[in-house]
Amino acid sequence: MVNYTHIDGSIKKDVKLFALSTCGWCKRTRKYLDEADIAYSFIYVDELHGDDRKEALEEMKKYDKTESFPTIAVGDKCIIGFDKKKLDNALKD
Repeated sequence: MVNYTHIDGSIKKDVKLFALSTCGWCKRTRKYLDEADIAYSFIYVDELHGDDRKEALEEMKKYDKTESFPTIAVGDKCIIGFDKKKLDNALKD
């Protein structure tokens, strides 16, 4: 089971963020979610090793087969890369 870190927010949505700890766009995505007060779960894939990394990548591939970062799953929708407009639209539903 993938061990996400959960960030609480007043807006409850099913948001999962697959990120790299060194990625500027990943950091920008987290900042956006934090400032919008959206609850989300994230995982830094680059900080995982062995089976944990393999499991996280397999979970991520359910949303994005290209393994691009950040990958943001909002329910059954997927946004690849930081795209504020797409993210706003996905969060409205």
